[in-house]
Amino acid sequence: MSDIEAALTELQARVARLEDQVSLYQLMMSYGPSVDSGSGAFTAGLWTEDGVYDFDNTTDDLVGAPAIEAMVHGPRHQGYIMSGAAHLVGMPYLQIDGDTAVATCYSSLNHYDGEGFRIGRITANRWEFVRTASGWRVKVRTNRVLNGEEEARALLRQGLPPAPSPE
Repeated sequence: MSDIEAALTELQARVARLEDQVSLYQLMMSYGPSVDSGSGAFTAGLWTEDGVYDFDNTTDDLVGAPAIEAMVHGPRHQGYIMSGAAHLVGMPYLQIDGDTAVATCYSSLNHYDGEGFRIGRITANRWEFVRTASGWRVKVRTNRVLNGEEEARALLRQGLPPAPSPE
């Protein structure tokens, strides 16, 4: 292989990694607008058909795209958005490994109180993705309220890269 062919092969691999990264960012950043607009089918389409949304330190995981869509159309969520709500997902630390990826980040749910917004909750998040024939999808999203309990801190630690070595 010539130097030019090797350079081209390396460049193609780098572009493919960047395309995956952008696709995963787009998928994550579409969550807030989709749930806040009440777009249940769109939100459910972010997950695999058997995907899991494990949230709010409860044992009531949502399993499967239909359950995720039903959450968006359910009374609790509809109450949030009809009163004014914004689900914000922070910039993630992203690890891509072939056809799987993991993102670690924060998210917040902000409520309108008639005069301004207040933070309803802030959570630690772990998103596990899989590449499908239709593109990247969420396989499991886990979030834990940052209420001082160890579980949320452990979720954040789980997503960190190896510690940098001292120089």
